[in-house]
Amino acid sequence: MNDDSLRDFRKPRRQAGGKPPKITFPCDYSLKVVGDAADDFAATVCQIVIRHDPSFDAAAIQVVPSRQGRYLSVRLTIRATGEAQLKALFDDLKATGRVHMVV
Repeated sequence: MNDDSLRDFRKPRRQAGGKPPKITFPCDYSLKVVGDAADDFAATVCQIVIRHDPSFDAAAIQVVPSRQGRYLSVRLTIRATGEAQLKALFDDLKATGRVHMVV
């Protein structure tokens, strides 16, 4: 899998007038991380997230299998402190080679 096959859905969409929506940091930021179904996928995602948000509560995640069981989505909320933190988190998730999408 190459980096071009992953899309960064965190990039703001342009609103009327051409201005991206504003996010005021710090804030709670919800993510859904999708990857191939495996017993350790959620744990791997949590280990990466904790590096970027030490206050992250892994007990609050939701793990949802796809209809046919091929994929898992890990739904979580972090305390986002800035765009640099979000970019670094996204890059680390992509670097695993196991994450197909972050929404």
